[in-house]
Order: sequence, then structure tokens, then C-alpha cells
Amino acid sequence: MPQLEQISTYLSQVVWLVLTFGALYFIMWKSALPRIANVLQERQERIEDDLQKAESVKKEAETVLAAYEAAMAKTRDEAHSIMRASAEAFAEQAAQRQDELSARFATEAAAAESRIADARRQALADLRGVAGDLALAAAQKLVDVDVSKGDADAAVAQAMPSASGGQA
Repeated sequence: MPQLEQISTYLSQVVWLVLTFGALYFIMWKSALPRIANVLQERQERIEDDLQKAESVKKEAETVLAAYEAAMAKTRDEAHSIMRASAEAFAEQAAQRQDELSARFATEAAAAESRIADARRQALADLRGVAGDLALAAAQKLVDVDVSKGDADAAVAQAMPSASGGQA
């Protein structure tokens, strides 16, 4: 069998195996492994550098966000104070206009009451004249007597003072 015939060459195969493995190990140790180690080290450094950059960008973003929130809070407070001041100014103007309108309405009401009182006095005065004319006409129709205008007015004046004194 051919497999058994190789036993005599076994020792030489082991020697060549060790020599070949040693040469390949030496070549790998001197050329390929340092390159791989350099690539891995560069990659690790790049990753660490990127992480540091990301951390610094994160801190910068947090700082910017805090400044933005502070500015927003300040602006919001200013807006609230402006709105509050505007509301107070509007309320003050409304109260002032209300007072002006109340004074104007009070003046107009007093003038209207004065006009009503004048109209009442005028109506009472006209009532005396109408009552005198009515008394004159009634006397002529009922009694068929001619009464003078002065007598009719005197009779109305005698009857009216008590009525007009209570109403005026």
C-alpha cells in the first residue's frame, strides 16, 4: 500500500513542515502582522477620535440648546410682561372712557330732566289756558250765559292753585 510506504519519509516531512511553518511565521511576523496591527490601531484611533468629536459636538449642542431655552424663556417673559402692560393700559383706557361716558350720560340725563320739568311747567301753563277756554265754552253752552275771558280765567285760577301746587 502506498500509504504505508511514506513512513520512511515521515521524519523529513515533519522537518520540512517545521521549516515551512517557521518561514511563513517569520514572514507574517515581520510583514503582514505589523500592517494588520497598524490598520487596527489606526481604526481604533479613528473611532476614539470620532467619539471625542461626537462628545464635543454633543456638549456644544447642549450648550446651544440651553442658550436657546434661556432665550426663549426670556422672550416669553418679555412677551408676557408686554401683554400684561397692554392689558393694564387697555383696562385703564376703558375705565377712563367709562367715566367719561358716565359723566356725559349724567349731564344728558340732567338736561333731559330739566327739559321734562320745563315741558311740565309749559303743559300746566297751557292747561290753565285750555281750562279757561273750556270753562268759557261750557258756560256758554250749558248756561247760555256770556262770560268774559277774564272771569273764566279767574275761576280756573281759583280752582287750579291747589292742583298745580301739589304737582310742581
